[in-house]
Amino acid sequence: MAIGWQSLVRLLAGAMMLVAILVRPVGAEIATDCFSEDNERRFAGCTAIIDNPASTPVERAQAYSMRALSYSLKQKYDEAIQDYDQAIAISPDFATALNNRAWALFKMGRGPEGLEDAERSLRLNPMSAHSWDTRAHIRQTMGNHSGALHDYQQAMVLGGPRMVKLYQCGLSASGLYRGRLDGIYNDELGDAIRTCANSTTCDPLPADEECRDPTS
Repeated sequence: MAIGWQSLVRLLAGAMMLVAILVRPVGAEIATDCFSEDNERRFAGCTAIIDNPASTPVERAQAYSMRALSYSLKQKYDEAIQDYDQAIAISPDFATALNNRAWALFKMGRGPEGLEDAERSLRLNPMSAHSWDTRAHIRQTMGNHSGALHDYQQAMVLGGPRMVKLYQCGLSASGLYRGRLDGIYNDELGDAIRTCANSTTCDPLPADEECRDPTS
């Protein structure tokens, strides 16, 4: 299953804070390529950082994490997991990489294997809406419906109108929500997310190409 644009946002979350660190040793162009939204440029730029003996451990960890994104977008999940493994081996407290590895495992149908990563990511960064959403998805597929509902609600609190609007749009597409796509939490959305969380198959996020305009 391909990772689409809304997952791209999740996987890029927190990455840009390290661009300034990357520029110094490896050059601005390579650093920019590693953080490019163009998948081929990203793959090449991150590989250059990984292969550069002058790269620092922090740079290499970030490059492995970003190259894992490129693999995921190519549906090469095994390679993506291997790169996330490398990033986390270098930087064990890399909350974004932990969350993204958990999300990749979920997309592979191996969500329970990612639960520990998602929970550790939350301990390291409890303000990440993406990590709450990741754990919600994993808990939901495992039958922990009350836990999933709690996590979806936390994702909306921390993610604000953008996360609320994503859930509104996804639940609208599934027929569970008929209200406005305005990013404002309401009782109808609360009922819809509760109904969705009580199913092991419902996903409150929209399909890859839906809701791009309402949430941009």
